[in-house]
Formats: sequence, structure tokens, C-alpha cells
Amino acid sequence: MDKPRMVDISGKPPILREAVAEGFLKLKPETLRLVREGLVEKGDPLSVASVMATLAAKETPKIIALCHPIPITSVKVDYDFPDDSTVRVSVVVRAQAQTGVEMEALTAVTVALLNIWDMVKAYEKDEEGQYPQTLIQSVRVVRKLKEDSG
Repeated sequence: MDKPRMVDISGKPPILREAVAEGFLKLKPETLRLVREGLVEKGDPLSVASVMATLAAKETPKIIALCHPIPITSVKVDYDFPDDSTVRVSVVVRAQAQTGVEMEALTAVTVALLNIWDMVKAYEKDEEGQYPQTLIQSVRVVRKLKEDSG
């Protein structure tokens, strides 16, 4: 068995790379109403999640063992609400790089979802302090793109 190693990308030219990832957070309908109406005691979870998703994308090589440091040029975070108990987070990460940005997009989505959960956890707990309805699910890469400009 080979030892873990970072893949050598030194022979590849930098090209435009883009990855789109998404994930979903199931909440109590009342909790999601508080988020949408700006009534969460800790502040706006979506604003905090956007900042932290951007930071997470930039810091991905520090937490994914063999991930290359990539000069990220853009991180765009969007939210929508497919139903009365779900928030969908979508992140687009772009870079001029020698390797893709899928891990950065996935990390950003996951960190955004965790930050939202953290900011609303007081509303999600049941009588025993558990989270029976709160669920992060379906984190995935929706699309990736590489564009050779030459």
C-alpha cells in the first residue's frame, strides 16, 4: 500500500476552475420562520454562514489533508427555501488553478450549514436537549467546470 501523498500538479497549466456544491438543513418550521423573518436571537444566520463559508473555502487545505492550496478568485453563497422546514445552501467557488475546487465548494457548503445550525440550535432542541428534527443532508457537488482559455 502506498503512503498518502499530494498529487503532483506542477505540469498542469492554470485554467479557470469552478465548482458548485449544495446541501440542505432540515429545521422545525418555526425555526425556519425565525430565520426568514430576521428574528434569531444570535443575529442573521445566513449572513454569518456566508462569511464563514467564504473563509472555509479559502482554508480548505488546512483541514483536508492532501488538498492543494488554491488561489480562489470568487466564492458565492446563495440560499433558498424549498419548503417550510428546509434551507438549501449553494456555493460556487472559482479559481485560476492547476486543479479543481470541488473540495473548497463542499467545505464551504458544510461550514455554512453548521453555522446556521449553531445559530438556531436553541430553537431546535427538544425537552431533553436533543435535536430530533435537525438534519444536514445531501451535501454534494452539483457541477464542476474547467475552461481552457487557450
